[in-house]
Amino acid sequence: MRFTDTRLEPIWDKARAGERLERRDGLTLLETDDLLGVGRLADHVKSEREGDRVYFVINRHITPTNLCVLSCSFCGFARKPGEAGSYEHTIEDMVGMVKDDMREVHIVGGHHPDWPFEYYERMIAAIHAARPEVQIKAFTAAEIDYFWRRWKIEPVEALTRLKKAGLHSMPGGGAEIFSRRLQKLLHFTGKADADRWCEIHGIAHSLGIKTNATMLYGHVETMEERVDHLLRLREQQDKSGGFITFIPLSYQTGTTKLVPRQTPPTDDLRTIAASRLLLDNFPHIEAYWVMIGEATASLALHFGASDVNGTLEDEKIAHMAQAASPAGLATEQILRIVRDAGKIPVERDALYNVVKVWS
Repeated sequence: MRFTDTRLEPIWDKARAGERLERRDGLTLLETDDLLGVGRLADHVKSEREGDRVYFVINRHITPTNLCVLSCSFCGFARKPGEAGSYEHTIEDMVGMVKDDMREVHIVGGHHPDWPFEYYERMIAAIHAARPEVQIKAFTAAEIDYFWRRWKIEPVEALTRLKKAGLHSMPGGGAEIFSRRLQKLLHFTGKADADRWCEIHGIAHSLGIKTNATMLYGHVETMEERVDHLLRLREQQDKSGGFITFIPLSYQTGTTKLVPRQTPPTDDLRTIAASRLLLDNFPHIEAYWVMIGEATASLALHFGASDVNGTLEDEKIAHMAQAASPAGLATEQILRIVRDAGKIPVERDALYNVVKVWS
């Protein structure tokens, strides 16, 4: 393989040999002008693992409330009580949102000032009772930490009780970017920090709860901070081993406007590729079409991504931050994203059990 940037050649040697990349390798991947070279490296690693298979799930989002005690600078979703656009769903509302054909329901929301922990427990139990065949992926590590801050329920107790109620797995949100500098600058010090976020995922893994991981990029972080975030995730996976998918989340400028415009598709592709190459112990890297758009998601399937999430009916968090993508995609559109890249669509459940290979 030839590269216009010779610094990629030793990285290619490591990739072929299955050797772990170092911090300086990660910085090279994010800083080089040879974007296509980075893409070829990541595509090689992904293809060695999965061939031409790309996964998706028939799923929907449920966002119980956008009321939140936090005031994170990057968030266009949260509202305060009484503020225009604020809402709260009842458990009955949420049960009614889960339809017959769904494999997964994804539940994340604001840090509600008053809902007791038992409300969340009843929420999971009610959905599980009504739709026992649907896998429930719910509550970020930041939310689990908030249950402790607000109600003094330790994460191990919270997760044990939620699993008993019907929880199958956890989403990866709330990680934002693992940087004390950015925690202060972007006003999310009231949220689980890197140590706490990793601790909670480690507890989930010890209880047999598989989880995802994320990184919010494309705002005021540095490339060094991106690499350090990825390496911290890799370190946690070495310890506890329960992460399934890493999902890079492209910051939506919306009304918060930390930067004048959204990061370009080239940065999305580069970040996905670098993630595939650095996170050697993560089974999957996702091209999250909600935040990067359908066209870029399709291209990303040549840059190391092996998953496009799913149909995601009624996604609210990115769309309240004015994401340009549609609020949900029919299965046919998901299939087109995958097939346009020349890949094979594989329908899965929340835990990557294969439901159907679409020829």
